[in-house]
Amino acid sequence: MTIYNFTVKDITGKEIKLEQYKNKVVMIVNTASKCRFTTQYNDLQKLYDRYHYRGFEILGFPCNQFAEQEPGTNEEIQAFCQLNYGVKFPLFEKIKVRGPQAHPLFTYLTEQAPFMGFDFTQISAKLLHTFLQEKFPEFLIGDSIKWNFTKFLIDKNGYVVKRFEPTVESIDIEKEIEALL
Repeated sequence: MTIYNFTVKDITGKEIKLEQYKNKVVMIVNTASKCRFTTQYNDLQKLYDRYHYRGFEILGFPCNQFAEQEPGTNEEIQAFCQLNYGVKFPLFEKIKVRGPQAHPLFTYLTEQAPFMGFDFTQISAKLLHTFLQEKFPEFLIGDSIKWNFTKFLIDKNGYVVKRFEPTVESIDIEKEIEALL
């Protein structure tokens, strides 16, 4: 099984078969507009601009499961991303990425790339971990998505290569992207 086995809906509600991304390197990200990590849209767009012509795609999946930090409609989300960050990469309908109602794509992603912990050499990782311990301790259990802007890097054959937690800046993944292109 690969990501090509899944169908999702884009931000306008149109069904998209992920097999259309065959032979491309893909980064799948759960996003939110009102999160401390929302500024990562800047670097995501820079990566997209830099590598899209070489066969790199970013797929953004808005999610409101983390402290309700993505409350808007699909239309509002799209407008926010374009106006504030110039987002040109594909955005998809708001979905659930953890728990029993998680979209099957995200269930697959977390099975293929389990949670390996936070890098506590990063202050943002320490802060996020402390916040989750205090406010959402259940989020720290198991391999599920821990917070907004968890990133999954997919190779040209549709296989999950690596998972990056929200505290890993998008731009810091550049070498891994280049190696797959």
